[in-house]
Amino acid sequence: MMLTTATVVLELAVAHAGPVNARTLLATAGRAFASALLHPIPLPIVCGLLFAQTGWSLPAVVDKPLALLGSAFGPVSLVLVGVTLARSPVGAHWRGALGISLCKNLLLPVLVWLSAWGFGITGLPLTVMVVAAGLPMGANVFLFSQRYGVAHDLVTASIGLSTLLALVTLSAWMLWLA
Repeated sequence: MMLTTATVVLELAVAHAGPVNARTLLATAGRAFASALLHPIPLPIVCGLLFAQTGWSLPAVVDKPLALLGSAFGPVSLVLVGVTLARSPVGAHWRGALGISLCKNLLLPVLVWLSAWGFGITGLPLTVMVVAAGLPMGANVFLFSQRYGVAHDLVTASIGLSTLLALVTLSAWMLWLA
């Protein structure tokens, strides 16, 4: 839901141009929703969910290569982020990256903990939610930055810094919640 909502919001921002009136607003919304549907992040998720509802299965000759590609996505994404990190000037963006990383690694888990506590969630479910919220920034934010050409160097620096901070913050969250 978050990826689809973020995609729609960003596509609306990209599609918005010129004066706003009822006609241009509808045209802008139409272009944004069409782009969001054809976006490379939510489209495969929607297609997979629809296919799962049919009860069909793919032939092994098709399923096996797709499974191999799917299992390679995470490591390949990390390698691509690493290559980009090696070519990006992290030093120039360290202050902004530190602020973003502290929000991601510390503030977001606190907000999740408070929300979960407010709903009466305790024990292992609470621990899983808080630790998952404290994970470093990942490939999705990198993909959004690449697609929309916004804050690429800052996002790359934030991914690297939040990963380094996660060595300490994730351990601290797990110790505190244990």
